[in-house]
Amino acid sequence: MKPEEVKSIAQSLFGEHRNPFGAFSLGSETHHAVTIPDAVRRCRWIAIDLNAAAFGLFFVSPSIERARLMPCFDSDYPQVSVPTKFVSGSNGEDIVRHARMSTLPCWWSSDEFAASAAAFAALDCAVKTAELVPGTSGIAFPVYAERGQCGLAVFYGPEIALPADQLHEIHARCFSLFSAVARIRPGEFGKAPSISKRELECLKLTANGYTSEDIARLLKLSVHTANQYLTNTAQKLNAVNRMQAVAKALRMGLIE
Repeated sequence: MKPEEVKSIAQSLFGEHRNPFGAFSLGSETHHAVTIPDAVRRCRWIAIDLNAAAFGLFFVSPSIERARLMPCFDSDYPQVSVPTKFVSGSNGEDIVRHARMSTLPCWWSSDEFAASAAAFAALDCAVKTAELVPGTSGIAFPVYAERGQCGLAVFYGPEIALPADQLHEIHARCFSLFSAVARIRPGEFGKAPSISKRELECLKLTANGYTSEDIARLLKLSVHTANQYLTNTAQKLNAVNRMQAVAKALRMGLIE
């Protein structure tokens, strides 16, 4: 299923007069501002409908060669959970590549969760993937927004419940939520943080999967200085780590 087809489904399910998020309409040029706490609450509603114990919304890094997931928020907001850090690591590379090529949801289920595995296997428009969070069952929905932004809405827990006739509706809600979050701009929350050109250069390289050592070499800096730039940027963006700083910068349009 192509992104425009998912958008069409979202529009038919959630037009301007029937929007489950109460904040954004896919077919409308005007919308009310959505804050991250708003988005977290709405993502939690989706998790409840799926009987998911936890969730996370991720941006896909812009790098083609070094695919990564950058956490925007998760169910531990404003902190970042350990499973989210795990998903953001190398474990997420395969699903990132999938998200860039397909809108098909990806599911997984540990052996002990037979009911979830049976429910997922009955889905026509979903594919099985390796466990993103070990010891859980879960599903990840590829989502897209303007300016070519791509992401994943991930839900997991002991027993996910997803009837086949609700798959497209849940996916459309994730699609709409991600589009709303991706539209958040610094001006909607006050003055944009003052971030130097060098700090943004370090952050952009981080988004492309480069380590502190790589950044130091490319920008002819010491590793300590590169780390200091990244620490400064994370603090200015009120991020708990450099991955979340990258996700915030992508969302705010500070880097592409």
